Amino acid sequence: MAGADTALAAADLLCRACVRLLEVDGASVSLTHEGSTQGTFGSSGETSRQLDELQFTFGEGPCLDAVRQGAPVLVADLGDPAETRWPAFAGALVRSGINAVFALPVTIASKPIGALDLFRRSAGTLGAAALTGGLLAAELAALPLMDLMGSDLDWDVAAQGGDGWEQLASLSRIEVYQATGMLIGALDVGQTEALLRLRAYAFAHDMTAADTAWAILEGRVSLDPDDWLEPGGPRREPG
Repeated sequence: MAGADTALAAADLLCRACVRLLEVDGASVSLTHEGSTQGTFGSSGETSRQLDELQFTFGEGPCLDAVRQGAPVLVADLGDPAETRWPAFAGALVRSGINAVFALPVTIASKPIGALDLFRRSAGTLGAAALTGGLLAAELAALPLMDLMGSDLDWDVAAQGGDGWEQLASLSRIEVYQATGMLIGALDVGQTEALLRLRAYAFAHDMTAADTAWAILEGRVSLDPDDWLEPGGPRREPG
C-alpha cells in the first residue's frame, strides 16, 4: 500500500497548497464514476473532506457538474436567491459557513474523471490569478490519481470483474456499498433503490451517506420495507 499512501499524501499536499496560494479556505480532490462522486482522494483538512462528502450524500454539486460539462463551475455566492443549483448541497454548505465554491475538472487522457473543489467562506468571484493557479493545480491533481491507479492497492475489496476505474471507485466508499448490499437483502429491493433509501435517510437525519452506512452496518439504524417515505421516516434503533 506504500504507493497508494504516497499518492494520497501528495493529493493532500496539493490541496493544502491551494489554500495557502489561492483565495480559498479549503480544497479537496474527488473522483467521479457514472455520475456520482466516488471518493475524496485529497483534502486540505477534515472540514473540506466532510464538505466534499456532502456531494455524494445529496447526489449533486459542483464536482459532478464540472465533470459532466468538462469545464469549471464557479459559484461566487451560494446565498444569492438567483442561484438555484444544488438546493440541498448549497444549503448545507451555507449552513457550514461556506458561501462560495469553485470546481475545476481533473482530466486524464482528455477525459474528466474528477474535480478540484475550492471552498471559501466569503462570497465573491475567484480572481484571475487564483483561477489560473487553480486550473494549474487541477492539472497537477491528475498525477496522484494516476499514481493511485498504478499502486499496489488491495483490489480484493473492490468490485469483482470491474475495470480499474470501477475498482478504484469501489474502494473509496466500501462501507456504502456494503450497507447497500445489506439493504438489498433486507428490503428485497434493487441496488439503485437501496442506495436511494440510504441517501434519503442521511438527508432526513442530517448525516452523511458514509455515517449512515456505518450506522446500518453496526446495527444502530434499521430501515423497514414500508416506512421510508412515511412522515416518521426510517427508525433509529435505541441506544
